[in-house]
Amino acid sequence: MTTLVIAGHGTRSPRGEETLAGLRDLVRRARPGSRVEQAFLEISSPLLADVLPGLTGPVVVVPLLLAGGYHVHIDLPAVIAGTRPDATVVAPLGPDPLLTAILARRLASAGLRPTDSVVLGAAGSSDPAALADVRAAARLLSVRLARPVTAAFAATGAPSVGDVLERLRSGPVTRVAVASYLLAPGFFQSRLEGCGADLVSAPLGVDADLAALVWARFDQARWRSSRSSRMISSALSSREGRKSAPTNIS
Repeated sequence: MTTLVIAGHGTRSPRGEETLAGLRDLVRRARPGSRVEQAFLEISSPLLADVLPGLTGPVVVVPLLLAGGYHVHIDLPAVIAGTRPDATVVAPLGPDPLLTAILARRLASAGLRPTDSVVLGAAGSSDPAALADVRAAARLLSVRLARPVTAAFAATGAPSVGDVLERLRSGPVTRVAVASYLLAPGFFQSRLEGCGADLVSAPLGVDADLAALVWARFDQARWRSSRSSRMISSALSSREGRKSAPTNIS
């Protein structure tokens, strides 16, 4: 049986840890009998580097991260290479329409109005590709809400949430809503909630669509692995067939 390992960054927030544990439990309940483990790159426990060596059989690691960046391209591959080089690692969760659906629901629950301007608030990254992922998520949300959505960042990356709010406030906008593009409560959620927006949605949190997205990433990895094995088997069979075929010398 293949083990699914959901690998998060880690958090110092007790509420954040509770949320991520709740998401893990939801992922498990979605497919009873499956092997699901949760681990973290740093801060929280158990650490991914400690979990991977003890797992038997095939392993698929799904990064519990919303965009590419240092953790996806540097930290995670380093841990895999050092502890479980045979593990399959899939792409981060975002951008994806399932995340868009959750964002729309969180905004509606927070009291979004038809005339509100919307900002997609993310943590940020020094990696341009990660920022591009967030901007792609903002475009998906813009289509879903049928209004412009600006991507902004609470830490690294431009524009900052504060800069976007200042720009919007200088125009005819009456209210600004921030859609939290975060997985769980913690440091960055607190930053968004203190940015001065008229409303800030809750993080993505424990949601059936998020659990479904984790399993979708897992299934994609299994499908690619199965397809690759079939192609290799077919190529070997074809080559063996050519070797054993009689040679016509007449």
